[in-house]
Amino acid sequence: MKICIIGGAGYIGSHTAREFLDAGHEVTVYDNLSSGLRQNLFPEEKFIHGDIRDYPALVAALSGTPFEVIVYLAAYKAAGESMIVPQKYSLNNISGTVNILNAALECGVKYLIFSSSAAVYGEPKYLPIDEAHPTEPENYYGWTKLEIEKMLGWYDRLKNLKFAALRYFNAAGYDVQGRITGREFNPANLIPIVMETAAGIRKKLTVFGTDYKTPDGTCIRDYIHVNDLASAHVMALNTLAKTGKSLTVNLGTGKGSSVLEVLDAARKITGKEIPAEMGPRRPGDPDELYAASKLAKDLMGWEAKHSDLKTIIETSWKVYK
Repeated sequence: MKICIIGGAGYIGSHTAREFLDAGHEVTVYDNLSSGLRQNLFPEEKFIHGDIRDYPALVAALSGTPFEVIVYLAAYKAAGESMIVPQKYSLNNISGTVNILNAALECGVKYLIFSSSAAVYGEPKYLPIDEAHPTEPENYYGWTKLEIEKMLGWYDRLKNLKFAALRYFNAAGYDVQGRITGREFNPANLIPIVMETAAGIRKKLTVFGTDYKTPDGTCIRDYIHVNDLASAHVMALNTLAKTGKSLTVNLGTGKGSSVLEVLDAARKITGKEIPAEMGPRRPGDPDELYAASKLAKDLMGWEAKHSDLKTIIETSWKVYK
């Protein structure tokens, strides 16, 4: 199929583009390069420089090729930042989504695959979190993701635009074959920050909160290898094409690692000291988040294959060292 990956020069986007290319699809990347990198683009794909907030440019890009599929990975994603500058997240994540959906209808797109987030759930009422869990986001970023899911539901109901909403837990690691090496610019997630500290890019890192209700007092998160996330997009498209029914699924491992566990594993694998200081909690951070992904297996045949902490840190360190 002909696929437009919006945000395809970014960290997850480039891995996803590689997966679609490997599966034999025609890929065009639409990206404003605010966080994506040209070095993450592949010779086999087309590239269009553009912004989702620019509706005419988006329509022009989508109408130039009869795309059947949009893969949408262009939302801003820093939970902490979203609590400080919600207006930035409103313009990009909400207004940008309206543009994408309307352009998709105008240009005859059949399927949309959306990178949603575990942040839609908020503070867990039970663990592991499954898709039936209440959705009560604790940060503005999570709220925007949930609102996008709701919009997708209405466009499916009213305009028959079929979608897959993939609720990521914590994406980490790098391509196991070493084909993608572009480092994230100014990352906000734990593992790339740990890698930057190990590589000497940062002098030290801050552990935000040591008084959570967890065994070592630090947050526990479900880390999923980016190759596993990428493969889920291809499986989601196959499922949409086969069943003609939209779906919403978690992508996780069913278990979590604490901040200190990640830090300890990284110190052992890299052989670096990785200086760290203890700091206060950030608003909107739940104690624990990890997923039940049985529905993704049942509907799509998906399972995490590379998401052990050792593989995640080793593939990351190959890029950062």
